Amino acid sequence: MYFSVLFLQNTKKIHCLSRHIHQSAMKVVVRSQDEETVTNSFASFIHGIRPGHLPDIVRHRSKRMMLDSIGVGLIGSTTHVFNIILKYCQDLHFCTYGNTSHCSVYGQKGLKVSPTLAAYANGVAVHSMDFDDTWHPATHPSGAVLPALLALTQMVSQERRVTGEELLMAFNVGIEIQGRLMGFSKEANNIPKKFHPPSVVGTMGSAAASAKLLLLDKEQCMHALAIAASLAGAPMANAATLAKPLHIGNATRLGLEAAILASKGMEANSLILDDVPGCSGFSAFYGDYQPKSLALPGKNYEFLLAKQDIAFKSFPAHLGMHWVADAAVSVRNRYIEHYGSFDPSAIQSIVLRVPISKYINRPYPESEHQARHSFQFNACTALLDGEVTIASFNDDHMFRKDLQHLLSKVVVEHPQDNKANFDKMYGEVSLLLKNGDVMVGKCDSFYGHWRKPLSRESLLKKFVTNARTVLQDDQIQGVIQMVDDLESVTDSSHLPLLLQ
Repeated sequence: MYFSVLFLQNTKKIHCLSRHIHQSAMKVVVRSQDEETVTNSFASFIHGIRPGHLPDIVRHRSKRMMLDSIGVGLIGSTTHVFNIILKYCQDLHFCTYGNTSHCSVYGQKGLKVSPTLAAYANGVAVHSMDFDDTWHPATHPSGAVLPALLALTQMVSQERRVTGEELLMAFNVGIEIQGRLMGFSKEANNIPKKFHPPSVVGTMGSAAASAKLLLLDKEQCMHALAIAASLAGAPMANAATLAKPLHIGNATRLGLEAAILASKGMEANSLILDDVPGCSGFSAFYGDYQPKSLALPGKNYEFLLAKQDIAFKSFPAHLGMHWVADAAVSVRNRYIEHYGSFDPSAIQSIVLRVPISKYINRPYPESEHQARHSFQFNACTALLDGEVTIASFNDDHMFRKDLQHLLSKVVVEHPQDNKANFDKMYGEVSLLLKNGDVMVGKCDSFYGHWRKPLSRESLLKKFVTNARTVLQDDQIQGVIQMVDDLESVTDSSHLPLLLQ
């Protein structure tokens, strides 16, 4: 009898415990769906934003970004890495879809492929020369978003017309989501060491922008973000290689795929952006991740792009190279003012004072991609030629004897006050001459940095120069006019058609 009573008591306890666990589990499910979480707030923002929420300064800055991104994508379509990806996309498209096609590829007259492959190829083109824009905290925001949206305008064109207002709004959704996610980490403020930022936040931005253009509901927007998190991330070790442009290509393509999957009913973790102890979501990418809910768009909402402008590059290389190039040109000009002409043989040594960043400290680059990530190469090129240009990364320029000789004289120093942060760093180039003289050039903010933004004239000059490698002058003017007047465009699927 004693054992029977004990068994019944234990059975009741087990049932009670089971009911308690079941109720706790139900509470978790209810919390994830009904309570206002960080992830829910982001989904609400994406779903709720309307064109009227965009202030004039955001419209102005984002249209500059779009034009620059298109230009670097067009010249990028002439590169070796793009041709590899193009051939891959053509083969894959034919095997999968046959002759059925929808979407245009930069610089490829008459060629159309599937939406995700078009986004992929065009994303690779944008980053193929490291010529695309850079934001703070550090990422390349435009190339991860615009190719997906251009592909979508063509994909949905048989069902509805995507207006220029819708395109501009979706683009800004993608930019804003990237900036907000980076703002949750102090680590993200610095030049990256682990993950290449556009492969992380860019994928999320692409998913958000694509979800908006696909008119997904709030729950689908949430799932698009969560799916994208499972498709995000690429290591910094592949910087300065042919594989680095794939980071942007994959970001824009996989974000688009995440949104399409969500539209088809695919689901994922509804707390992906929240900091859940013991179960990392997006926090897996940042060790100091501290997320906050995102306010709904409205009259008093302040977009990050309104507070933090973008940096545009004047030559195709890592952003850090622009500081040392400007500093080198500065000290070169001082030398010429003093001595009449520049004489490299008079130099005993060259001291570069730059931040610590291993992947852009390359004494003797062996490829164009390494050269685009070399403090030493860009400083010495600017000293020799008075500038760094697109042609500077051709083999005949890279392996000149006088340039190699200058590289052998470079010493790199890392002052403690020179932080690996695009908002705080500086570049300094000192020439120690054989006659004992010392000359110094320093750059705190290069022309094109958000503190010294490119004029419209300079931005248009860059765009026209890049676009002219692929397009005719009438096409170029058509693109400029369409982007300038995006709010009046009734069918934005005409824009990618101009880029062939």
